[in-house]
Amino acid sequence: MKSLSEAQRFVRCLRIEVFLFACLFAGLSQAAEPTRNAVESSLEKAIRFYRDEVANQGGYVYRYSSDLTLREAEGLPDENTIWIQPPGTPAVGEAFLDAYEATKEPAFARAALDAAEALVKTQLQSGGWYYHGHFDPETRREFFYRRTLAGELVPDPTPAADRQAPNGWELWRQGDYRGRNQTILDDDVTQSALRFLMRFDQLEGFRNEAVHDAVTHGLDALVKAQYPNGGWSANFDRFPDVSPSAETYTVLPASYPETWSRTWPKAYDGPYVTNDNLMANVIATLIRAVETYGDREPSYRRSLLAAGDFLIRAQMPDPQPAWAQHYNRDMQPTWDRAFEPPAISGRESQEILAALVDLSRTTGETRFLEPLPRAIAYLKKSRLTNGKLARFYELETNRPLFFTRGPGGKGWEITYQTDRLASNYGWEWESRLEAIEAEAQRVRDRSPEAPLSPTERAELTNRVTAILSSQDDRGAWTSPGTIRDADGRKVEPVGGIIESATFIENVKTLSDWLVVAKQP
Repeated sequence: MKSLSEAQRFVRCLRIEVFLFACLFAGLSQAAEPTRNAVESSLEKAIRFYRDEVANQGGYVYRYSSDLTLREAEGLPDENTIWIQPPGTPAVGEAFLDAYEATKEPAFARAALDAAEALVKTQLQSGGWYYHGHFDPETRREFFYRRTLAGELVPDPTPAADRQAPNGWELWRQGDYRGRNQTILDDDVTQSALRFLMRFDQLEGFRNEAVHDAVTHGLDALVKAQYPNGGWSANFDRFPDVSPSAETYTVLPASYPETWSRTWPKAYDGPYVTNDNLMANVIATLIRAVETYGDREPSYRRSLLAAGDFLIRAQMPDPQPAWAQHYNRDMQPTWDRAFEPPAISGRESQEILAALVDLSRTTGETRFLEPLPRAIAYLKKSRLTNGKLARFYELETNRPLFFTRGPGGKGWEITYQTDRLASNYGWEWESRLEAIEAEAQRVRDRSPEAPLSPTERAELTNRVTAILSSQDDRGAWTSPGTIRDADGRKVEPVGGIIESATFIENVKTLSDWLVVAKQP
């Protein structure tokens, strides 16, 4: 046999070293792989800390300083204020339920009960929730809450004539009860509360009377506030005893306006809203209502089907067969806020497409998939050079629209340019069109959801390992960052900040791992 050259010997030794290192690394990886006990212990610590140390009156806000002396949401809530808008109280409650369903640990259900009771006590007479809820007795006097702090129902102080007036945008925009009795559908406020409470109601076997009553009242209001064409406004400020009338709100298909102003008219000119995924969130809520209560309340299914019909009507004709953020009473795109022009929205259109897929899966009606091919083909052609979707496309020309701040940093000015953009908004969004298209095909084929691949399982395990290693002794996950102090100044607290969004994501990931670990 020929002798090995120096180069050959070097390569062989290198291969042996690489092999030994790989074996060592594999052993370390295997040793470091999370165990079920470790994950369950992490969940127990995290939820105990959040329930016992972070919660106020069973509710939560967005972020806290590590020492819990500072609290922040979209405002500066005091210790007697909780936040409803995600990632506030309902979203944290959903995380508790994720953990409970993965472990059946009673303490996790008790944490969810605290959050549910906080929402029950901050539900408004109008049927839903405002962005935040209050537990200070004096502050509560300003709001039309359905229950006292002791949990007792109170009469609705809204005059009967106002509740029974012809409801709809013209009445609600007057704002007679704005801020006191205002059900907010914007930003997933009321929808998220209802979805969590429905899930908890089912967990309790529908035996918790206060929770079940809150869900029934809230869903009843949601259904009654729906317009004849199946859409909704962003809010309403009284319980809608009388639904909006078809005589006042004619059912029409979407169309383009002949002209539109390039400057904000300083008005919200229309009743029908998809902005901030309002319609997608309502559909997700009604899907859960149908799945939870089934045939016991057929109005939920009727409302869900009508919502799908609205999305079909709201799809714009060619050359832009997608969706706008805001429509006037003639079903033409119109202004919303001063930086939200009449336009086709890449973000909202994507979420509407995903909602239509979910709607078809739930109802079995394939007609809700019919808008997808034209919309997806159009949106694919409209992607920017970086592969993302613009938030806004100009009507008919399809040029991406953006906004800069006005003179002196005040106001907003519309532009086609991408330099010096205002920083208050997401002007570009990641494209999920291929994933939506694939999911729609699975629904058409009635294919079951595919299990996680080995690569996806490994990625989930890696995330869990990182989560376990980053948790402190209290059970908290902290990160560097800023939070506003009592004077509204941004500060960097010693020890970092605690984010409810991080808690929710980490608890869900740990819970998902426990479920996947049981699967073959």
